[in-house]
Amino acid sequence: MSNLNGSPDKEIHSLYMTVGFYAIIIIIKLIAYFSSHVMALLAESFHTLSDLFISGFLLIALLWSRKSADKDHMFGHGRAQNVAALLAATLFLSFTSYKLYEEAIPKLFQPPSTTHENLPIAIGVLILSMIIAAAPLVSLIRQKDLGAAAKAQMIELVNDELGLLAALVGTIFISYGFPLADPIATIIVATIIAVNAIGVFRDNLGLVLGKSPGPDYIEKVRRIAESTQGVLGVVGPWAEYIGPDSIHIDLQIKVTTGISIDDANAIARSVRQRVQAEMNCQYCSVHPEP
Repeated sequence: MSNLNGSPDKEIHSLYMTVGFYAIIIIIKLIAYFSSHVMALLAESFHTLSDLFISGFLLIALLWSRKSADKDHMFGHGRAQNVAALLAATLFLSFTSYKLYEEAIPKLFQPPSTTHENLPIAIGVLILSMIIAAAPLVSLIRQKDLGAAAKAQMIELVNDELGLLAALVGTIFISYGFPLADPIATIIVATIIAVNAIGVFRDNLGLVLGKSPGPDYIEKVRRIAESTQGVLGVVGPWAEYIGPDSIHIDLQIKVTTGISIDDANAIARSVRQRVQAEMNCQYCSVHPEP
């Protein structure tokens, strides 16, 4: 199934680019951490490692969601993106964010026990990582109407930039003799991850549970059906998202009693064609009733 408004090929290209850049960034961060012993860099390394696995998972889900409908999934596989985004959000909260809090909060109440070294290297690595991570982020921002998987990836790239900025500021403060800046920067990174993960989880949960496109959309479908020649009345319609950009609509139309089945089906076909054309709807079922 394709993205009805955006470009799935560009989304896939951006996700491939992201996976590649994450692999480069994690190596750079780990080298910088072992050189400087700045905990915020280790936090960012684990953050990037989780990003690498999650981005790969989102990429697989995006590719899977493009499969055509089959006998087991008659409305396609579009919800694969939403399920992947839900799992990604859960991982952001349960693994990345929680572990960072667990590591950083106790250090706020303990005397500094780590000697930080080679801080200019750490600062340079953080700046370089921000520049590298910006490339796929800009690519996704320039696209319109992203699917759920690409949106989740874009949000995580924003997480990365904000987290790197927090780590950069913290490292600069460490270089000026403020060691508490290290756990504080780590807590800021964890909080950014948690807040964005909650938003991703909330947005995609409704779609997985069959969220409606809203009363305004339903009313427009009703008006289109009622204005079609031969329609005397409308029961419904009912509509739900079956993917990030795909909607299934079901409605009944009342037609003149006694007309032939062929004529009733012709009216229903006319309603379906108008709804699909005007409402950007992929699946529309119209049932004529006398």
